[in-house]
Amino acid sequence: MALFCPSRRTDFILLLVLVVGLLYMEPARADQESGTTIPAESRPCVDCHAFEFMQRALQDLKKTAYNLDSRTETLLLQVEKRTLCDCTTANALS
Repeated sequence: MALFCPSRRTDFILLLVLVVGLLYMEPARADQESGTTIPAESRPCVDCHAFEFMQRALQDLKKTAYNLDSRTETLLLQVEKRTLCDCTTANALS
């Protein structure tokens, strides 16, 4: 009698359709390819991309280091100049 309840009957039918659908589905095989593939000859390898990325990153780091080095050199020269100017001003006043 419980099987004739409308909600249980609907649940049973949905479950039955799901099981039958799963039984008729063909499992995916390992040799199947999904989507389109690009031939290996026309695409660079992942390692090549990583190497190019690391090369660009290294060049950027070298540029940044050079800029910081030249900026530090400029600041040091300014400090030395200021020190010399202060020293000569103090000697002139004495």
